[in-house]
Amino acid sequence: MRLTPSRGLFVAAAVVVGALVAPVVTAVPANATEYPSWQDVERAKGNEQAKKAEVSRVQAALQAAQSAAAAKSQAALDASEKADQAEADLASAAQAATSLQAQADQAAKTAERAQQRAGQLAANLYRDGSSNEMTTRIATAKNPDQLLYQLGALDQLSSTWAGVMDDASVAAKTASSLHDQATRAEDERADLADAAETKASAAESAEAVAKAAVADTQEHSDELYAQLASLKDTTATTEQRYQLGVQVAAQKAEQQRKRQAAADAAAANTAVPATSGGSGSSYPSTSGVVVDPAAAQAYARSAIGSYGWGSDQFSCLVSLWTQESGWRANALNVSSGAYGIPQSLPANKMAVAGADWRTNAATQINWGLAYIHDAYGSPCGAWSHEMSVNPHWY
Repeated sequence: MRLTPSRGLFVAAAVVVGALVAPVVTAVPANATEYPSWQDVERAKGNEQAKKAEVSRVQAALQAAQSAAAAKSQAALDASEKADQAEADLASAAQAATSLQAQADQAAKTAERAQQRAGQLAANLYRDGSSNEMTTRIATAKNPDQLLYQLGALDQLSSTWAGVMDDASVAAKTASSLHDQATRAEDERADLADAAETKASAAESAEAVAKAAVADTQEHSDELYAQLASLKDTTATTEQRYQLGVQVAAQKAEQQRKRQAAADAAAANTAVPATSGGSGSSYPSTSGVVVDPAAAQAYARSAIGSYGWGSDQFSCLVSLWTQESGWRANALNVSSGAYGIPQSLPANKMAVAGADWRTNAATQINWGLAYIHDAYGSPCGAWSHEMSVNPHWY
């Protein structure tokens, strides 16, 4: 969701029995979390106070796992964007270097032709095309008309030669300048090639770290949701849906708090750094992302029913996310950092819906639907707001 300055950046707040908080970007090693065991869960079920404490413990472990994976996934997303930009800069520099070299070669050929023509004209100043020297013919001319003709021809030839010499000099200087530019451009291209290789390697490393963290978090998250369900006599699906709702609500509350703080500061004429959604999108080369707008829409259509929304709301949702991201799971706003199908800002807010938020369209959609439900009540409510402001955001 592209945001105006009033929306700011969101930081998750504490929710759910004062223990569960939404992920923040803090690098926490996945193996640093001590996960509750099923024996702990079973022992706690016999006492209400112990059960409540165990629920808080499970929720804290879930948050820690989500935070660790969120930080690593965000790092991978940032590294991928930097690598793509470095590759684009390299391509641009290579094109510039090639173009300048071609221009330099062409200028050198032009200078060579001009010099050859100057040499030919210089020879003609010495000879008129026969075996007699021009000056000799002029000096021995007996007919006045012939003398005037020869003098006129000499003057015209001299002027032409001077002009050609000037052209040759300019062409030579141009060729030299372009050659120097081409050399500098090639040096820059070589430097950018090294930088692109370095950033590509960094992106690959960050990708591997993120994948490992996501896999670890997903494994533990499934068990933690099952433990919550056991403690609360619900189902894992219900718990996951509930936790998503309360964490998105916390994100929304923090958003409103920051918006109010910005409004208060503006009213007091206090300068406040603004964040803007901006415009322009890129599509980072993120390994594992399946960009399939049709499949994403099909999933969203199947998911909105759980919120009690019908086909009329789905049409609004299609319009909303078509405008925001084109339903592309790797859509990145280059100005704000908003990411994914729902354009979450910051991107890792979607970690509350699943550790694989960076690559999984379904996870992004789950978060987006929860956000829309909490913030606007329905997709048509979000779409109405989107179209009521300029620049558009929801």
